Amino acid sequence: MKNLKRWFPLVILAGLMAAAFASGLHHYISLDALQNNKEALLMNVSAKPVLSALAFIGIYIVFVVLSLPAATLLTLAGGFLFGPWIGTFYVVLAATIGATIVFMVARTSLGQTLREKAGGLYKRIEANMKDNAAGYMLFMRLVPLFPFFLVNIVPALFNVKLRTYIWTTFFGIMPGSFVYVNLGGQLADIENLKDMVSAETLLAFGLLGLFALIPTLYKQFKNRKTQS
Repeated sequence: MKNLKRWFPLVILAGLMAAAFASGLHHYISLDALQNNKEALLMNVSAKPVLSALAFIGIYIVFVVLSLPAATLLTLAGGFLFGPWIGTFYVVLAATIGATIVFMVARTSLGQTLREKAGGLYKRIEANMKDNAAGYMLFMRLVPLFPFFLVNIVPALFNVKLRTYIWTTFFGIMPGSFVYVNLGGQLADIENLKDMVSAETLLAFGLLGLFALIPTLYKQFKNRKTQS
């Protein structure tokens, strides 16, 4: 019964993900759909701003939890509908809530099971991850090389503290979200999502991630020097 309760949230989440992909839910949000319905969407936001904001945040959370491939489009929509500053806040808030739900489900099932069966190597990695969680998390969130869904799960496997996970996710995804939200203001002119962000911008995010990792690297270097 204990194991059943532990795995139940993950089974439910996996079932919902399978159902969402099978139904093609993510196809309802496309660049063409946003561009063709931009006037109607703006009218709805103007007429019902609070309800529109809650609906946007709710939809974004669902798509993050179910790992549906429409995060970039939703982020663009946030900027187009709500402007750069409020849009960024809504996107970051919704993405953090969705990521935290995935984190808690993974920590309850996968993380707990792994900790019970793992050996010495896992424990060393877990200890290192917990001691330097903030640096690692900020690095993974800032550098646009790691899939968002993967970064939601990996910290759960190594028992990262919930509060550390939440604040590093919130602030770590903020720069990238702000860039895409700003691009949402040019929604009508966007032809290809892959061409929106320049190589220079991606490099800047990479350098920002490395900068966030410097204190962690220095701490590890200092510890090794002390031990030797």
